[in-house]
Amino acid sequence: MENKPQFPAETLKLIQEIKSRYPEGKQKSALLPVLHLAQAEFDGWLSVPVMDLVAEVLDLDPIEVYEVASFYSMYNLKPVGKCLLEVCRTSSCWLRGAEEIVHYIEKKLGIREGETTADGIFTLKTVECLGSCGTAPMMMCGAQFHENLTFEKVDSILEQLKSEGKRKTYFDEVVTDHY
Repeated sequence: MENKPQFPAETLKLIQEIKSRYPEGKQKSALLPVLHLAQAEFDGWLSVPVMDLVAEVLDLDPIEVYEVASFYSMYNLKPVGKCLLEVCRTSSCWLRGAEEIVHYIEKKLGIREGETTADGIFTLKTVECLGSCGTAPMMMCGAQFHENLTFEKVDSILEQLKSEGKRKTYFDEVVTDHY
């Protein structure tokens, strides 16, 4: 039988702090930041046991967690690489070459959209608007926006991310600054 995931004590303390910001009985309001925290804690994705753990610590029904985690593209329901490359594919980015950028990344990394490189470093994902229409095409890795993309910029970004060799998460870069 597989071990049930558990949050470390310091993470539980942060979850309690986040929960305390909401009135009694309104702990579901803490769900988004806690899902970010859980995703960062458990290798960049939310397995069913991890979502069950989130439900338990927030005193929610598991389905309440599943429906939120499966709705938002910022949560990953399957394993991803250390660097999740999220390329915007909506109007402004599409008009300014996002599709070509996606095809370039696929060829460069030898994967297709939704796949992870064999070394586990990169996962490529296309997403809806990331709110950077004036600097299209763009992609996000962790909380870092990479705008006005060209093939040369993509090469440079991929080299930098690979050399850093660490997981990039939205939570580590943004949420901890605000929570």
